[in-house]
Amino acid sequence: MLGKRIVILGFILAAASAQSADYLVSKEAKALDLPFSDAVRVGNLLVLSGQLGNLPGTTELAPGGMAGEARQAMENIKAILERNGSSMDKVVKCTVMLTDIAEWPAFNEVYVTYFPGPKPARSAFAAAGLAFGGKVEVECWASVN
Repeated sequence: MLGKRIVILGFILAAASAQSADYLVSKEAKALDLPFSDAVRVGNLLVLSGQLGNLPGTTELAPGGMAGEARQAMENIKAILERNGSSMDKVVKCTVMLTDIAEWPAFNEVYVTYFPGPKPARSAFAAAGLAFGGKVEVECWASVN
């Protein structure tokens, strides 16, 4: 099974490398002067940088603990997708990083509201810490028309 996954990933990367990449950064993100793009588009694939639960244009985390940060992270993802020609229903893969795996159920309560239909493939793990003291970071890949 691992060999099959490696072949599929290799195919995706080979297809992506055959096309030029567009590095997409909003003016809000530019103002923060952080060393990454909001997203990178290669062909019909949009790869988003991990999103924290920070309020747009700031490094301030949304109030409300895990639920508040999770909701804001998902709203940040939704805004990036829509700004770049995609949407939540076109998300195919998410990676979730939590500072406390015990908060997984609280995160899931918010997460499922953003994917009422088919759910994207997903991986998750606990991390020793996240930027700006965040409780959660979510990275997604989506298709684009």
